[in-house]
Amino acid sequence: MALDITIKNQLKDYMARLVNPIKLLANLDETASSQEMLEMLDEVASLSEKITLNKETDVSKRIPSFEVNRETDLTGITFAGIPSGHEFTSFVLALLQAGGHPIKIDAEKIEQIKNIQGKFHFETYISLSCHNCPDVVQALNAMSIINSHISHVMIDGALFQKEVEDKQIMAVPTIFLNGKPFGQGRMELDEIVNKIDSSASLKEAEKISKKETYDILIVGGGPAGASAAVYSARKGLRTGIVSERFGGQVMDTLGIENFISVKATEGPKLVTALEEHVKEYDVDIMNLQRAKSIQKNDENALFEVELENGGQLKSKSVIVATGARWRELNVPGEKEFKGKGVAYCPHCDGPLFKGKHVAVIGGGNSGVEATIDLANIVGHVTLFEFAPELKADDILQKRLYSLSNVDVILNAQTLEVLGTDKVNSMIYLDRKTNEKKTIPLEGIFIQIGLLPNTDFVKNTVDLSKFGEIIIDSHGQSSLKGLFAAGDATTVPYKQIIIAMSEGAKASLGAFDYLIRQ
Repeated sequence: MALDITIKNQLKDYMARLVNPIKLLANLDETASSQEMLEMLDEVASLSEKITLNKETDVSKRIPSFEVNRETDLTGITFAGIPSGHEFTSFVLALLQAGGHPIKIDAEKIEQIKNIQGKFHFETYISLSCHNCPDVVQALNAMSIINSHISHVMIDGALFQKEVEDKQIMAVPTIFLNGKPFGQGRMELDEIVNKIDSSASLKEAEKISKKETYDILIVGGGPAGASAAVYSARKGLRTGIVSERFGGQVMDTLGIENFISVKATEGPKLVTALEEHVKEYDVDIMNLQRAKSIQKNDENALFEVELENGGQLKSKSVIVATGARWRELNVPGEKEFKGKGVAYCPHCDGPLFKGKHVAVIGGGNSGVEATIDLANIVGHVTLFEFAPELKADDILQKRLYSLSNVDVILNAQTLEVLGTDKVNSMIYLDRKTNEKKTIPLEGIFIQIGLLPNTDFVKNTVDLSKFGEIIIDSHGQSSLKGLFAAGDATTVPYKQIIIAMSEGAKASLGAFDYLIRQ
């Protein structure tokens, strides 16, 4: 793989930051993929005198693959596949970190990783188009650098398809630890560390419970929560954010073309910008924390937020901005085949279905966009829509109907997902003829909208019949002092730009509430 001249120049600048020598060890044969990997590694090695490249052919290891090691010892980092696309950054970071460049993790977390006892060999199956995979790869690579008892292999599922099929992997990222399933989907460093360090959760709960009372505590770190945090902090209020995953649903959104003043961006890029903006202010961010309940103490008028790990926080006011999650079909077979053919992220999991026949359920913008994206990867896509017509924007429908490997079936109600060890077909009802039909499929991508994440407040505030928090014109719920914003509320049109404005409104509403107490 020849590197673009611009990328080559950027990479040369990065390689100038290497402190210590690096040894790349490539395991190759005569195949085209091995030669492509060799071409890339040769170019990278030519950019710095501190990088040396050695080659071997070891059939006991994956071919093609390469290790990124220090001059004197192994790092435990291996790339089985050519780390292009979203994984190129993972490769660059591995080079820098192995070469002695400081790892951007706080000292306390580094110390925790260093002290983890045991042997941990991670394998992460990825697709190069997956925008969630690099977070996992980079976290595990960093852990391998820090702790010599931890090692990690990134495996390109498209290149090692037999492994993918043997292990029945149908969603990425999929992580194995010491040969056994460990996790699936986007995982951050803290989440991985806490999962292998059994005492971490208890320590974090104790630490959180000692925090002082906040003026405004925001539950949720998506666009609404980030906006609320900035507005609250700018008012000089003691502000905290409790977030299960900073960025929320936006992290799973690839193309964003309707965010005013930005012609086009991607979800992860927008989330990075949001987090950087929030960190410009004195905001206490508590990531990877899920709220269990919210209660208001009648004696002192303080809100008490209990977290799933047992931690407790107090605040004078609360803004709930927990967003929404993918809506499920709730039909037989869906849960049983989740990750075994049933998927929700076409950008991440699409490459695993190369050349296969898949279905997309849902004819709104997300469903039609998913169909268009998948049509470039898979053999054939059948789009199913419950209504008599598609609900997507006209421009998307025109693009959809121009594709030769796409069928659209309207008036279709999904009844059941079928399979053995993985999906092999689906039963649907033709609502025009009332006839049940079975269609052979190897994958089903569900794109039927969102459900608000409000279960933890269902006994605290009034909810709509759809589970949304009912709010007034100032963003306040039925419980005074508890505000809400974004996709978790009754505000129509679930859009990023609307969520941001609602977050600002809720923050101003909470400020107004506080100064009147």
